[in-house]
Amino acid sequence: MKKYQLGEFEEIVLLTVGVLYNEAYGVAIKSEIEKRLKRKVSVGALQSALRRMEKKGYLESREGEPTKKRGGKPKRYFTITAYGKEALKHSKDVRTQLWDAIPKVALDLKFT
Repeated sequence: MKKYQLGEFEEIVLLTVGVLYNEAYGVAIKSEIEKRLKRKVSVGALQSALRRMEKKGYLESREGEPTKKRGGKPKRYFTITAYGKEALKHSKDVRTQLWDAIPKVALDLKFT
């Protein structure tokens, strides 16, 4: 089980890389997470997570073309690997199993 274990932020980043597909680079990933989750993301935390998941084999990266707008610096684009896809599938399966195991009455709460 530990083989594919993802932290919450890692899972969110991986899913966002999938959402952005060919346009998944640092600033776009940060913006997409903030927009969808209404949650602030620090550049440092994101870069750290991206490097960590690339090292684990969940992501691959490539450099784009340098642009004048970025002072000649290229963007680094990320894609999910087959191993990353398996990690996401494992995470989804575990969550689904847990949701399915909750007795209906446990979530049938009334708020006053």
